[in-house]
Amino acid sequence: MASELASMFPKLGSLGTSDHGSVVSINLFVALLCACIVIGHLLEENRWINESITALIIGLGVGVVILLISRGKSSHLLVFSEDLFFIYLLPPIIFNAGFQVKKKQFFVNFVTIMLFGAIGTLISCAIISLGAIKFFKKLDIEFLDIGDYLAIGAIFAATDSVCTLQVLHQDETPLLYSLVFGEGVVNDATSVVLFNAIQNFDLSSVNPSIALHFIGNFLYLFLASTLLGAATGLLSAYIIKKLYFGRHSTDREVALMMLMAYLSYMLAELFYLSGILTVFFCGIVMSHYTWHNVTESSRVTTRHAFATLSFLAETFLFLYVGMDALDIEKWKFVSDSPGLSVAVSSILMGLILLGRAAFIFPLSFLSNLMKKSSEEKITFRQQVIIWWAGLMRGAVSMALAYNKFTRLGHTQLQDNAIMITSTITIVLFSTVVFGLLTKPLISLLLPPQRQLSTVSSDANTPKSLTAPLLASQEGSEVDLNSQDLPHPPSLRMLLSAPTHKVHRYWRKFDDSFMRPVFGGRGFTPLAPGSPTEQEP
Repeated sequence: MASELASMFPKLGSLGTSDHGSVVSINLFVALLCACIVIGHLLEENRWINESITALIIGLGVGVVILLISRGKSSHLLVFSEDLFFIYLLPPIIFNAGFQVKKKQFFVNFVTIMLFGAIGTLISCAIISLGAIKFFKKLDIEFLDIGDYLAIGAIFAATDSVCTLQVLHQDETPLLYSLVFGEGVVNDATSVVLFNAIQNFDLSSVNPSIALHFIGNFLYLFLASTLLGAATGLLSAYIIKKLYFGRHSTDREVALMMLMAYLSYMLAELFYLSGILTVFFCGIVMSHYTWHNVTESSRVTTRHAFATLSFLAETFLFLYVGMDALDIEKWKFVSDSPGLSVAVSSILMGLILLGRAAFIFPLSFLSNLMKKSSEEKITFRQQVIIWWAGLMRGAVSMALAYNKFTRLGHTQLQDNAIMITSTITIVLFSTVVFGLLTKPLISLLLPPQRQLSTVSSDANTPKSLTAPLLASQEGSEVDLNSQDLPHPPSLRMLLSAPTHKVHRYWRKFDDSFMRPVFGGRGFTPLAPGSPTEQEP
């Protein structure tokens, strides 16, 4: 049974009705997904447990049961497939993040998010790599070279803030949610780009020219990936605006939005760019332009469809990680030296804690120096929550570790098995232990209902999609073609109105050039029977 389960997903494309074992495996996994949804709902108000931990624990429990049924002979329940993760599961999660993000908060805090997500990830990677070099040599670990140590830094610099985001609320703590959420997306993209850059460079002889080339390639991937995502989103907006599929079939415009979103990710992979950044910014652009060009029913459909796909993918991932963690093949290789595996895991966990603190608190101090309003500054309690949110490791770390230390999900060397089992240990420990303590910690540091929502949520719009990009107020449109915005007469208006020139210039440019071509909020198509925006 276990051996048949192992081939479930690699052979999905060639499933036959006679392959009863694979059908049983699919039924089992779908039933587990249903169980995660039901149990997660029942534990909604629980102080400790969230849906991510629920899925992980269920995956571990089922793995133990199947391991016992097979009498420990084989535990290849599901071979961890990088293709399954990066090509099928990650895109809907990242796209929905960009599609649902509060654009105002994200772009107002963009500099701080980039400090945490990009610069912070590089600092964390450096500390983990240098620490691993120093402490691993004391353990007589000789099988790793400089490239391996740098790859380890990139692997364990990748955070997983899902548990924290499930506790925080955009409306109650908009600044904190925006920072944790934005840093998580940029961190994943930076870690993957950094890992791939390390893999592609010859690091046997490091010199200034190679370092400059490395930095230039890194910046190119970031910029090119962002532009590709924006371009794909604009193309979808233009096509739907010009052709307006809703006159004949709303299904077509919904399908086109989904396919164009996925196309952006695959194009990035085709051109060796960062698919995470590409699909994220494609989601932002689609929410700003494309979503407003479709019919009202399609807006409701896409909002729920993207959110549902993202939720299922996240639940699937935690189940997947939990079940694969019991792969007996890897644990047999380290059974002769369990102390070494524990030591490696402990060292890496300590370096993760240190590397996280090394940039969160200094960069928060630097960010606060650039902000004049006390309400925009990051308090020490918020800094602690941001630090805590990035301590958990998840599927990205697993996927990168499997890419580096396995071949097609299998490990045949003891040295590589030590790194894989250490990664599994850190992912399980950080997700379960830190995840269990997340709700109590946030309740302790942040009093409930500290902030009231100032955002009105329309049933026909995705969260925050009524906001213009870099706009000041949700659902408000200001005519910027005739004159500049007046200076706000009060402190309250000063904190809400866009007084920064870049905001005003962007909105002028958007209203004058972008929306007439690509549509968006306030756009009324010329085609008869086309959707119209309700006046705010």
